[in-house]
Amino acid sequence: MVVVCWKSNRLCYFDDTTRQLPHQRKQKRDSTQETGQENFTAAMASSSWSMISSPIIPLLVCFLLVSSSICQVVHASEMTNQTFNPEQQLKKLKIMKARLRRINKPALKTFQSPDGDLIDCVHSHQQPAFDHPRLKGQKPLDPPERPKGLNPTSMIHENFQLWSLSGNICPDGTIPIRRTREQDVLRASSVRRYGRKSPRHVRRDSSSNGHEHAVGYVSGDQYYGAKASINVWAPKVVNQYEFSLSQMWVISGSFGDDLNTIEAGWQVSPELYGDNYPRFFTYWTSDAYQATGCYNLLCSGFVQTNSRIAIGAAISPTSGYNGGQFDISLLIWKDPKHGNWWLEFGNGVLVGYWPSFLFTHLQNHASMVQFGGEVVNSRPSGSHTATQMGSGHFAGEGFGKASYFRNLQVVDWDNSLIPLSNLKVLADHPNCYDIQGGINNFWGNYFYYGGPGRNVRCP
Repeated sequence: MVVVCWKSNRLCYFDDTTRQLPHQRKQKRDSTQETGQENFTAAMASSSWSMISSPIIPLLVCFLLVSSSICQVVHASEMTNQTFNPEQQLKKLKIMKARLRRINKPALKTFQSPDGDLIDCVHSHQQPAFDHPRLKGQKPLDPPERPKGLNPTSMIHENFQLWSLSGNICPDGTIPIRRTREQDVLRASSVRRYGRKSPRHVRRDSSSNGHEHAVGYVSGDQYYGAKASINVWAPKVVNQYEFSLSQMWVISGSFGDDLNTIEAGWQVSPELYGDNYPRFFTYWTSDAYQATGCYNLLCSGFVQTNSRIAIGAAISPTSGYNGGQFDISLLIWKDPKHGNWWLEFGNGVLVGYWPSFLFTHLQNHASMVQFGGEVVNSRPSGSHTATQMGSGHFAGEGFGKASYFRNLQVVDWDNSLIPLSNLKVLADHPNCYDIQGGINNFWGNYFYYGGPGRNVRCP
């Protein structure tokens, strides 16, 4: 796969086949549950990411950072002031049921993950992407030409998600999809916009809306993809209306209503998933998060081709302070032949693609690539949130303590992976979350980033 172990600055191998969670050991002892797995499967299957020299670019970066909001901060006081209206609630329920029918497709087989998720094995040609008018009746495309300059490593592990730790595999011709349940939709601020980022008027600064960032970025050229290895942690998120993520953004557009982005990484989002597990996610938009795009497979768009990776599912293992370090390697690139944007996880594991027709500017190329972390700060009790970014520790603590991005690269016009030549770093609230970049022979371009949120210097 993908999950790489780093210990004392050395690469090591982590074998998940010998790793068992407490509840998994319990399941192994529970012969009754084991013999009932087939009945459960059949029943469930039937239900269905140097300092800045130019003052202009940072403004554009900040502009994008604000626009990449994941959810609208809803305060509890606003919710308690709502008046119960039976007719409105019934209408909301009908909309929710209809949305669930569109998202959840008939399953050939279903697994229950240790974290409570239900993973449906859905025929690949029946996935939500093929509800799109321009994809109806089609099947997933064959693998494209991969970028030149890839250096495969054997220190790769294929089993990185909780649902598959016990050996669960979807049959050939199907893909694993995390089932969306009623409680998932009901946590959202709007049923109609469940699975989407909230649209809002975007200002040319990042001090509003509660979104705070620590990112590295490149701009001023034409980019046809990006690659990075992202350290995985389980940061604390203090309430349902906040999140913490680490991701890559592939960006094009005028930083207005026509903003195009392709995004992938990991996130902790209690509102979206109902827990505090770090989860692998994707996102796309072609109109600055207004009417297009969604997370994962929650709308027609991204076409998944992989039968072993469930987008939106929890990642395991995660890194520990002064302990083992784990990262996931992601590559996004534009297929030179058909123009689609493909996503690769780890060492040659294709996840799927975003069809080029979904975009306007990204039909050609990207004009900026970003890597880094983002949190939302709802200022609970009037003070800065204690929601953590990355490991929850500042960049200066270094390896094993602070979270990192390493081996940052971009794809050029010739479909070749090349090192970054002008990486810049930016933290908009450095007393709360900061970032420090560097370069060496082993990690190439890299940076440490993150922080604890509320502290003596960040009240």
